[in-house]
Amino acid sequence: MEIPSASRALPFRVIYHEGYDLNFGSHVFPSHKYRLIRERLLREGIAREGDFLEPEPAPLEDLLLVHEPGWIERLRTGTLDFHEIRTLEVPYSRQMVNAYILAAGGTTLAGELALADGVGFNLGGGFHHAFPGHGEGFCAINDIAVAVRSLMHRGRIERALIVDCDVHQGNGTAVIFAGDPDVFTLSIHQYANYPAEKPPSSVDIHLPDGIGDEEYLKRLHDPLLAAVTGFRPDVMVYVAGADPYYEDQLGGLGLTIEGLKERDRLVLESALSHRVGVAVTLAGGYALKLEDTVRIHVNTVVAAAECLEEVGWRRRSSGGAG
Repeated sequence: MEIPSASRALPFRVIYHEGYDLNFGSHVFPSHKYRLIRERLLREGIAREGDFLEPEPAPLEDLLLVHEPGWIERLRTGTLDFHEIRTLEVPYSRQMVNAYILAAGGTTLAGELALADGVGFNLGGGFHHAFPGHGEGFCAINDIAVAVRSLMHRGRIERALIVDCDVHQGNGTAVIFAGDPDVFTLSIHQYANYPAEKPPSSVDIHLPDGIGDEEYLKRLHDPLLAAVTGFRPDVMVYVAGADPYYEDQLGGLGLTIEGLKERDRLVLESALSHRVGVAVTLAGGYALKLEDTVRIHVNTVVAAAECLEEVGWRRRSSGGAG
């Protein structure tokens, strides 16, 4: 049953599950941030309870569209070796694995909602360092790739555009879709930062250290517009990392909170104005003050609502989407 509009504040649905907490403890990745984002959205009246949806875990068949069976089996059974855990850089737990699988289900659901409503917003996900057969950099399952492959497998889309604005290059995503003519990957990131090896995306925008709001937006604008208008995707997956922030512990760029919201608006407007729905994931954010990371992520929700209301939504017809 559709929830009455009176119980909602947003023009799209926000996907969240209490199981998104990756159980990292005092790790630099504040994995309880998802709960804090949800709480702030409700406290500030940006969202209401009726705006939230819980995802189902991604089914095994969806995970296997991207990942090697052995990797999924080792994750699920807790049989990763020392090298795999060290490369992943997070403490192993069953709760962690379940959180990654939930996030993959959430991003897939966000893709479906983007096709229907213009925006689907997953408060989790964005784990772009996960490769088919191993995890890296806090990422074990590439929910971005799982969502795209799942939507394609079910005939919902033919072409997907991934716009990755995390401070770190999306190396796992780049490898997964290398040579795939139906997926365009654009990554804008700090060059002198993790990962050391950066396999080529369709377009990589390598940024120097310390770049600020104005130059960042200038560097992003033209390649982004060219990707949307030239590739003509059926859906965009937007990886809206908070870590280009100037006080991020794992970043070295110079964006302000206001500049990051302008980035969000640029990406969202570029898609929605060309009738391309956007599935949003939040990815990284490691600010010295956790409340800054939460505010940046909350602002992405606000920017999405503003853009959808300003631009409106009328889906572009597509032969691949049903």
